[in-house]
Amino acid sequence: MRINRRDFIKASAVTGAGFLVSTGNFHKQARASALQSVAVAGVGVGGKGAGDITQAGYYGKVVAICDVDHNTLAGKGKEFPDAKKYVDYRDLFAEMGDKFDAVTISTPDHMHTIVTAAAIKMGKHVYTQKPLTRTIYEARLLGELAKKYKVCTQMGNQGSVDDGLRKNAAQIRAGVIGDVSEVHVWTNRPIWAQGPDRAMTMEKFIAKTKEEEADEEVANDLIEEKKKQYADALKNVAWDQWLGVAPKREFWPGIYHSFQWRGWWDFGTGALGDMACHNVNMIFKAVDLRNPTSVVATSSGHDFDSFPKSSTCTFEIPANDWRGPIKFVWYDSSQTPATELTSKYGFDKVDKGGGCFVIGSKGAALGASYHDENGKDLPKIPEDQTEFVIAPIDDEGRGDDARHKYEWFTAIWENKPEICWSNFPNHAGPLTETILLGNLAVWAAAKGGQGEKIEWDAKNLKVTNLAELKTPGVADLVKPVYQNGYDPIDEISEL
Repeated sequence: MRINRRDFIKASAVTGAGFLVSTGNFHKQARASALQSVAVAGVGVGGKGAGDITQAGYYGKVVAICDVDHNTLAGKGKEFPDAKKYVDYRDLFAEMGDKFDAVTISTPDHMHTIVTAAAIKMGKHVYTQKPLTRTIYEARLLGELAKKYKVCTQMGNQGSVDDGLRKNAAQIRAGVIGDVSEVHVWTNRPIWAQGPDRAMTMEKFIAKTKEEEADEEVANDLIEEKKKQYADALKNVAWDQWLGVAPKREFWPGIYHSFQWRGWWDFGTGALGDMACHNVNMIFKAVDLRNPTSVVATSSGHDFDSFPKSSTCTFEIPANDWRGPIKFVWYDSSQTPATELTSKYGFDKVDKGGGCFVIGSKGAALGASYHDENGKDLPKIPEDQTEFVIAPIDDEGRGDDARHKYEWFTAIWENKPEICWSNFPNHAGPLTETILLGNLAVWAAAKGGQGEKIEWDAKNLKVTNLAELKTPGVADLVKPVYQNGYDPIDEISEL
C-alpha cells in the first residue's frame, strides 16, 4: 500500500531521510562559522581537480597537494606555495594525516575509492569527483563508511546547487506532471576516444610501422622519434602511481593520461559514468531512481578493454512506497528519445548535447518545461507546497562549481553531513549504483546490438542470473579486485 506523495515529502523532511532536508538559514550560519579554519588537501589537482582545490582554497587553507603528473604538481604548487607537494597520496596521508581536516579527490575513476576510503577512515571530510566510484560495490562501501565515520561528504556533480535544478526536482517530486512512468536521459558524450582495438605498446607500434612503411630507414626514424616522445612523456608521469589499483599495462603517450582514460574499462566508466551523475541528478532526486531490478543495453560493440563508441541502456526501476514502477532509458553519443515520443507533448526539438525528458500521468517535462498531451503548459505547483531548499550562497556570489564546495564547507562548519545534496549515503552512493549498473549491461553487449539482460538484486549487490550469462567478467564490474599490492577492498558486512 502506497502513501500519499505529499505526506511522504512531509515525513521525509522531518526525518531527514528523504528529499530536500530543511536545516535553516544556511547563509547566516555559514558566514558566522567561517572564522573556523579548515585545512584542506587535494589529491589529483589537474583537469577538474585544478578547479576543485582552487575553490576549496576560497573557504579553507590548502596545506597539501598531490598529483602523479610532475608538471601539474609544480604548476599548482605556484598557486599554493605553502602547500606541501606529494606524488603518492599514501605519503601525504602518512606524513600529514594530523594536519588537514578535509580533502578533494579528483583522480581517474579507478582510484576514487581507495583514496576516499582511506581519507574517511582518518576522519576526514571528503569531496570526491563524479562518478563517485568505478564499480557498484565501491559506491555502496563509501556510503557506509561515510555513515560510520560521520564525516561530511559531497560528490562533484556541481549542478546540484543550481536553484533551477532544485526547483525542477521539487516540482516533479510534488506531482506537477503526475505519476512518473518513464524517464529518458541523454548526452553527446563520449568526446574522448572509445571503441575496439585502441591499446598500443611499443612492440605493437614498431610492428605496425614496419608493416606500413616500406622504406626501412624512414620506418626506423619514425620508431626512434616515437621512442623519444615516449621517454619524454613518461618522465612527467609517475606511471605506477597512476595505475594504482588497476592491472599493469604499458604506458603510452596520449591514450590514458591525462584525459583519455575515461574510455577504458580499467580506469573509467565511459559516457554513462561521466555524464549521468549530472544529467540524471535532478530526476534521481525527484523520483528515487534507485534499486533497479534489471537493465539491458545495446552498443556499437567493444573489446572488453575500451568502451564502445555508442550505447543505450534500459533500466527497470521498481515501485516504492509512494510511486509506481519507472522505465528509465539512457542514450549516449548524441542519441535522443524518438521524436514522436517528445513531440506528442509539444516538444518538437531536443538538444542533442544532453537532456532529461520525463513522462507522467498528467503530461511530460523537458528540462523545467511542463506540458500536457496537447503541448500546453501545465501549471506549476506553488513553491511553498514543494520541498525546495536553496543551497548556501557565499558572500562573493560565486558560480555553481564553487558554490558546491561552499555547501560542503557549510556542512563541515555546521557538522551536518545532510546539508550536502550529493552526500555519499543518501544521494551520491545510490545514484552511482544505479548508473553503474548500466555499465554491466554495456559490458554484456560487447558483440554489438542488444546484449544480455542483467537481472539485479540491489539489496545484496548480486547479479541474480550470473550463472546464465555467456558474457565473462560481469561480476568484476560489481566488485573489483585491487592490484599491485594495494589493500583489498573492505567488506561492507564488517562495517
